[in-house]
Amino acid sequence: MAPAEDDHRRRFLALAVRAQALRFGEFSLKSGRLSPYFFNAGRFDGGVALSVLAGCYADAIDAAGVEFDCLFGPAYKGIPLAAALACEYARRGRDLPLAYNRKEAKAHGEGGTLVGAPLEGRRVLVVDDVITAGTAVREALAIIATAGGTTAALAIALDRQEAVSEADPRSAAQALADDAGLAVVAVATLDDLLAFAGESRDLVAQREPLLAYRARYGCSRGAAA
Repeated sequence: MAPAEDDHRRRFLALAVRAQALRFGEFSLKSGRLSPYFFNAGRFDGGVALSVLAGCYADAIDAAGVEFDCLFGPAYKGIPLAAALACEYARRGRDLPLAYNRKEAKAHGEGGTLVGAPLEGRRVLVVDDVITAGTAVREALAIIATAGGTTAALAIALDRQEAVSEADPRSAAQALADDAGLAVVAVATLDDLLAFAGESRDLVAQREPLLAYRARYGCSRGAAA
């Protein structure tokens, strides 16, 4: 069923197209696959765009019923996303602690790789853009565990819903959910993008390439929450 007019999925996809965070054409991915679309959360590069994006994240997270009391942004793209989400929840009356990591440990000052709120005893929601290999997220899970926190779930913007490899028919989100035993919440999925493209006069021509890509590389199980 297509998203409702005010649904967070539709709002997110419309925003991504306007910001050129979501582009269509031919894109060579790290996996070697030739994709008819490309998502780059770095294009949400202004206050208004980040504010709208954070609202979409918050609506998706709340709809999934995730219980958490702290936010964590993996370096690098996860940092502004988690910060924007913290501001959105503050606007909604919920003041959440926020933490993030550095790629390299700091040898002076407070030192280490963890910055921000302490994680000990907290249920932590990890916020990122997409899962490709899942390396950055797995590093975040290790950091949270070492700091004494518990990872409650992972929230991402877009679930591409494509198989990890020929040998592993799960999506990257599914593989992470299975391996780490945590929920993965996606603001939107490839299925949502297909529905959105089919209803948009400007994007309807993109639907056939998207369908062909899904037929060739789509994962074998359902989407993230």
